[in-house]
Amino acid sequence: MTPTENRYKPLEDCKILLASHSPRRRELLGRLDVDVEILPLIEVNESYPAKMRAEEVAAYISRKKAHPYMGQLKDKEILLTADTVVISRGEVLGKPSDAEDAAMMLRLLAGHTHKVVTGVTLATTKRMVTFSETTEVDFAPLSHEEIDYYVDKYRPIDKAGAYGIQEWIGYIGVSGIRGDYYNVMGLPLHSLYNRLVTIANGFRKSGQH
Repeated sequence: MTPTENRYKPLEDCKILLASHSPRRRELLGRLDVDVEILPLIEVNESYPAKMRAEEVAAYISRKKAHPYMGQLKDKEILLTADTVVISRGEVLGKPSDAEDAAMMLRLLAGHTHKVVTGVTLATTKRMVTFSETTEVDFAPLSHEEIDYYVDKYRPIDKAGAYGIQEWIGYIGVSGIRGDYYNVMGLPLHSLYNRLVTIANGFRKSGQH
């Protein structure tokens, strides 16, 4: 069988609707060889209960992001929403408000281990499933000059915890990682793929062809 004749496409019968403007999530989802449509972004209030466990925040927000789109879904469509947070010594770090805030976050992370939690919600016309994945990341000590250089050049204002592991700061600062690397970038691809296949198989069993 030649490569062009390979018909293994377990997700070809469904369409993934990505409700995110994150270029990293678009790129990661594209690596799964799925049909993806980017939805217009509907802003939601991303607050969460003050007493909620830090590890539950990302899943909670991903579910909130899904609700505005539920009435638009059609058969064989899977809505995907996600949220990523960094947890440092029990404190939830979202996206920094400005460059000064970004530098402060990186000073908190430097020389310590933190958790990156991505919450994902998958919704169809029949059901909504939410799960989260946690990855532990070790950061080496960073000098003020290194932090300032990264913030000034890469402007990580759109990134939870003020850093992208796939950027310069990840190359020179990340000394260890336990868990899904892609989860730190914004989507836990291994877990996500398995759940998408399960939903697609459910479509076929229910007669949604």
